[in-house]
Amino acid sequence: MHTITIDRTCCRKDYACVNVCPRRLIRIGADGFPEAISSMDTHCIECGHCLGVCPHGALTLNGVAPEECRTVERRKPVGLEVADFLVHGRRSIREFKEEPIAPEVLDWVLDAVRWAPSAGNGQPVHLTVVEGRAKTHALAELVVDWMRGTGSSYVQDVIAAWEGGSDRVLHDAPHLVIAHASDANLNPAADCVIAVTTIELAAHALGAGACWAGFFTRAATTHAPLIEALALPEGHRVRAALMLGMPRYRYHRVPPRRGPRVRRL
Repeated sequence: MHTITIDRTCCRKDYACVNVCPRRLIRIGADGFPEAISSMDTHCIECGHCLGVCPHGALTLNGVAPEECRTVERRKPVGLEVADFLVHGRRSIREFKEEPIAPEVLDWVLDAVRWAPSAGNGQPVHLTVVEGRAKTHALAELVVDWMRGTGSSYVQDVIAAWEGGSDRVLHDAPHLVIAHASDANLNPAADCVIAVTTIELAAHALGAGACWAGFFTRAATTHAPLIEALALPEGHRVRAALMLGMPRYRYHRVPPRRGPRVRRL
């Protein structure tokens, strides 16, 4: 049951909670205080906008009081220097150091997913984290088996490299993060991609490196031995995957890219 409680001794009737609710489930009551409309119980997506926006700490949502929540630090948005590092400095890393990412760093990066946006705030993304080169190598071998069965000329060099002792599927990454979700959700594919993008940027911010595992993701949707090895929950499908590790090399320059294709209406 979704409920809000307004502490009228704190509420200043600024109606921020009314205005930010994406489903318009809070209205101005007859006495001027915010209140939930009757359909809140069935339509609330628990996004917490109302709880988070109130500057006076007057609103409690589903029993969660303002003092139970972390406070957003009052500071200016990050400057261009930090934004430039995050966006322009990010590279797809395919050469990793042998040592894994420190556990506290990896935990922080994975935890960042909980704040990634999702359709209807469904938060459907599950993560399977593969730890250790031996395990990622075994999964890469299953992907190569799938490649052999496709008959595609596009992957012949990858197969040849594998047979020559070089992993061009998962690049001997010490970690592999797999995002999966059920089809029963509103938009599981997009939700997983957003989650993995969040992981990639968080990893870069903390000095780790990542690369999208495209071959693995394709194989994991059709190749029965790989699907069996992953043993995902019933009804789940792999939507995205990311190699993670500490970069072997440091990049010193930002290479050029085509400009954005922007059409303004």
